[in-house]
Amino acid sequence: MPIFATNWQATGANRMWHGDTVVIDHTLPEHPLFSMAALARLIETLPRENYMLMHTGRVGSDKKLWIEGEIGDLSGEEVIEAIRRGNLWLLVRRVEDVSEAMSHLLEQVYDEIDSNVEGGYPTFNRISDILISSPSAQVYYHFDHNGQTLWQIHGSKRVYVYPNRPPFLTKEMLEYTALYADETSVPYEPWYDKEAKVYELKAGQMVHWPLFSPHRVENLEFSVSYTTQYYTPRIRRLAKVHAGNGLIHTRLPQLKLSDSIQGPSYAAKSLLQSGVYRLGLLDKLRQGKRATNFKLHPKDLGQIIPV
Repeated sequence: MPIFATNWQATGANRMWHGDTVVIDHTLPEHPLFSMAALARLIETLPRENYMLMHTGRVGSDKKLWIEGEIGDLSGEEVIEAIRRGNLWLLVRRVEDVSEAMSHLLEQVYDEIDSNVEGGYPTFNRISDILISSPSAQVYYHFDHNGQTLWQIHGSKRVYVYPNRPPFLTKEMLEYTALYADETSVPYEPWYDKEAKVYELKAGQMVHWPLFSPHRVENLEFSVSYTTQYYTPRIRRLAKVHAGNGLIHTRLPQLKLSDSIQGPSYAAKSLLQSGVYRLGLLDKLRQGKRATNFKLHPKDLGQIIPV
């Protein structure tokens, strides 16, 4: 069964993919990998490094709440029910690493994208996540350093996509996020919404936005989404130069640096980023930004226990 249900040529999606926000229909809600029973079994197999469980502020609340916890000993069905009742957000990370079937699905997704986008769209370092979230949960204003698509599987959500230019996105934000992988610390102002494109994404729809576009998400009901992420040679170079600039600015914050992805300057920053990564220093920087603060209540599903 093909992944996409949209005629790319008829809608112009094949041309718009490179620089515009695109909404495309897809068939994944019917895929057996995304049944609730299959998702429950998947949750029960997850190593700790393959999930993030977040407790968030409710949609419409002025209070920003974003703390990380653990599943504990609950069954997959109990975890899903806790999410239905609570204010939680479970991200199954790199699902292709724990499911061979999901790995094959990811390959099919990008084979179809490459064959439909005008001029082709070869990608590498592809990863995929599954997001299961409560009816009132939200994902705060942030952006990603790789190419990304968001696929709605069950339920619906409202997606705000903002321009990828100042003040919505700045060099400082690009560098900080590349360095610390701390996407939700970027500043947001309510007036930004006037400049956003807003999509009410229903099951069977996928949205793809321009690179680095900030976005935020409000759930409209219990939701299951699938996200796919990737690099192209250009995207990878940009991520390296932002991380390199960020590393330099931790020591020399006033130094003016180029974002060029060509020439000796880029080569030096790329070597710096790669060296720090291989030594594990980036992981040390990022670990200081995260902590486990709760676990799911084993009896009162939807509630959390501080730790």
